[in-house]
Amino acid sequence: MKVRPFRGIRPRADIIEKVNVPPYDTVERGEVRQFMKGNPQSFFHISRADGDFDDSVGEYEDQVYRKAKDNFARFLRDGIYKQDKEPAYYLYSQTWQGKTQNGIYIAASCDDYAEGDIKKHELTRKDKEEDRTHHLLTLGINTGPVFLFFRDSPAYEEIIADVLATPPQYDFTDEHDVTNKLWHIADPEHIRSLNDFFAGLPCMYIADGHHRAASAFNARKKMEAANPKHTGGEEYNFFLAVTFPGSHLRILPYNRLVTDLNGLTPDDLLKKIDERFDAAPTDKHDPDTGKSVVMYIDGKSYLLTPKAGSYDPNDAVGALDVSIMQNNLLAPVLGIADPRTSKRVKFVGGRKGSAELRRAVDAGEAAAAFSMYPVTVEELMKIADSGMIMPPKSTWFEPKLRSGLVLHSIEKTG
Repeated sequence: MKVRPFRGIRPRADIIEKVNVPPYDTVERGEVRQFMKGNPQSFFHISRADGDFDDSVGEYEDQVYRKAKDNFARFLRDGIYKQDKEPAYYLYSQTWQGKTQNGIYIAASCDDYAEGDIKKHELTRKDKEEDRTHHLLTLGINTGPVFLFFRDSPAYEEIIADVLATPPQYDFTDEHDVTNKLWHIADPEHIRSLNDFFAGLPCMYIADGHHRAASAFNARKKMEAANPKHTGGEEYNFFLAVTFPGSHLRILPYNRLVTDLNGLTPDDLLKKIDERFDAAPTDKHDPDTGKSVVMYIDGKSYLLTPKAGSYDPNDAVGALDVSIMQNNLLAPVLGIADPRTSKRVKFVGGRKGSAELRRAVDAGEAAAAFSMYPVTVEELMKIADSGMIMPPKSTWFEPKLRSGLVLHSIEKTG
C-alpha cells in the first residue's frame, strides 16, 4: 500500500472539546446549527457551513463552500488550527461500551483506491460525491477521514504498544460517551516501522466514507489535469484516512421500519411470511444469531428464520440477512422493490436499537419493524474481495470517527 505520513493540521489541545464534531453526513442541518450555537470554534463551521445560513440558502450553493473556506481561514488566523512542521502519523483511540479501537491517521493513496487495493462495498450517489468534491477543491483540505480497516496483524499491535504507553495529546469524551484519544507520532523509528508495515499490506477496506474517498479521487483528477508538471507525489494524490485492524471494529445492525403493510392485515402478512420463513412468537427483541430476524407488529414479536431454498448460501451478497429480507419479504410481499428510493421503508441504525423500533410501531409511526443481526467484518471482506456491492443500509459502524481532530492539505506544503 502507498501510505505515507503527512503534516497534519490540528486544533489546540485546550479547545479540542469545543472544536470536534460528528461526521458531516450523520447529522441533519438543524442539528448542525445546535452544535454551532454559541460556539464559533465548532468544526461544523468548516465541514457543514450550510449551518451558518438559514433555509433560504441551499446546502450545496456556492456561497456555502466559500463560507467554509472563509471560516477555515479564520480558524488558522485565530490560532485555532496549526499545521505540524514535519510529516507524522497520528494514533487515534476510541473506547465505547468497554471496547477499544486503535487506528492510525494516514495519507492514503488515490492510486490504491483507483486500482482496487482500497476495497469498496457500497455504491455512491453522484450528488453526494459532487458536494464533497466541491468542498475539497474549494478549501484545499480533507476535512473528514475515510474510515478504513485491514486484516489483523500482531506486528501492528507491537508498533502501537509503545505509543499507547505515553500520554496522548487529546483526551476527551464526546456526547455519545465515547472516549477519544490522539497521539502525535513524530519519532523517526515509529514512522519507519509504520511505513514498513503499511507497505507490506496487500489491501485495505473501506468501512465508512465511500463518498469521501470518491471525492478525493475526483479532486485528484481535476488537479492533475490542471498541473502540467504533475509527478504523482503531490499531496492531492493522497487523502485523509484512519485505518484499524478489523477485529477492533464494532458493526451494529441496520434495522428496518415499514410504514404500511401493502394492504395486508397482520394475519395476512404472517400467512405470506410462512411461505418463505418459519415464524414463531418470541419474547426477544433482537436476534441472537445471523439468518434470523425479529419482526415486531401489532404489539407482538416473531422470530423469522428463512426456510431452506429461500436463498443461495453460496451467494455472498444474497446470503446476507438484509438481502434475504429484501428478496423474500420486503419486495415480494410488502411491495418495496427498491429500498434506495422507496418512501415506505425507513432505516434505523446505530445505538438506537430495537427499543426505537418498538416505540415507532407502538406510536403508529410504522406498521412493522424488523430487527436485524449485524453483518460481520468477515462477511464484508468476503464481498469486497469478490468485487461485489452490499445492499443499501447494510452496515453501521460504531463509534463514528470524530471530525476536526486532524486535517490533511491537498495543496503544496512546506
